[in-house]
Amino acid sequence: MAAALIGLANPAAAQVRSFALDGPARAYDGDHGFEPGMPGVFSVKTPPGNYRVTVTLGLPKRATDTTVKVEARRLMLDGVKVPAGKRIERSFIVNVRDAAIVPPAANAPGATMVDLKPREKASFTWDDRLTLEFVGPQPGVTAVRIEPVQVPTLFLLGDSTVTDQSFEPAASWGQMLTAFLTPDIAVANHAESGEAMKSFVMEKRLAKVLESVKPGDTAMIQFGHNDQKANWPQTFAASDTTYRSWLRVFVDEFRRRGVSVILVTSPERRNWTDDGRIRPTLGDYAAAVKAVGVEQRVPVIKLNDASIRIYEALGKDRALLAFNDGGKDATHHNNYGAWVLARAVAQGMTDAKLPIAAHLQPGLAPFDPAHPPAPESFVLAASARTSGVRPDGN
Repeated sequence: MAAALIGLANPAAAQVRSFALDGPARAYDGDHGFEPGMPGVFSVKTPPGNYRVTVTLGLPKRATDTTVKVEARRLMLDGVKVPAGKRIERSFIVNVRDAAIVPPAANAPGATMVDLKPREKASFTWDDRLTLEFVGPQPGVTAVRIEPVQVPTLFLLGDSTVTDQSFEPAASWGQMLTAFLTPDIAVANHAESGEAMKSFVMEKRLAKVLESVKPGDTAMIQFGHNDQKANWPQTFAASDTTYRSWLRVFVDEFRRRGVSVILVTSPERRNWTDDGRIRPTLGDYAAAVKAVGVEQRVPVIKLNDASIRIYEALGKDRALLAFNDGGKDATHHNNYGAWVLARAVAQGMTDAKLPIAAHLQPGLAPFDPAHPPAPESFVLAASARTSGVRPDGN
């Protein structure tokens, strides 16, 4: 992929920035360019907000096959093929944020920044730019246009099974869900590895989300993996008492801001019984989510149930192919596992007849967790950034 970058629009006047990428590569210079040492990773300095990104795909002399990810490997376009000599445009919405929080009033308690973990401080998630990654067998992007937009936003709150994992081979369903949505809604994934509901509050992550939402937005909430750990006394929340109370607090905070709430039960860990069934480790927490959903009249996507059906359908040996670290990690997923769980979440939106289902890509075939696609035939272009470190909360 060639890469000359030319600012064609006046961003101060038009609030639209366009770049040609069909000449010599230019390194990121504090305004725009390719990230040094990261082939195919292109950034533009951008203030927080939602942006419509339009990419022009196709090259004059060869066919192209391009996958586009944004920020921390959030999947936007998957394997778009263009014949030689043809060009097409594709658009999607990217949410950009930073860690700043509006300062509290004089003498009021509060904070001015989210308490980021060391790994987050080096992430494209929390910086001052919009970052695009072009990968695939034959990527071919010749132009990029970025413009601010006002669209509804889906906020994701959760743990390592939801967050945008920055490095291959780990992946989570939250960073795959975007591929199933239409280009008229943004996804702001505030989930983070190792988080429980209490720590999400203590680290000011909830405060950041609450100041960012607007009426008409949606909050999708999935916790449980870390809340259940009694050996983490500062964040432990018992499933029959405090965990339910925290769920009610989150629901109430969003409702009073005019934000719709969807609860999601946590995907199960891959632990087997002697008779080849998944041994539940999160059942009490899934039951608590369902109970609060009924009590508060909040829709619940039953991802815990779907994940068990997926793993058992694959079987003990093939289920390894859905997990991080070659299957040695029984909690976190790889690209295939994350994609399948995201597809189950999208199907949950449809099954529950949720308003947000109107933003799903048209023509999605019905998904049955008991019949997942074969992992051996799954293909998703990998990112260049890799790490052998498992996500927090394992």
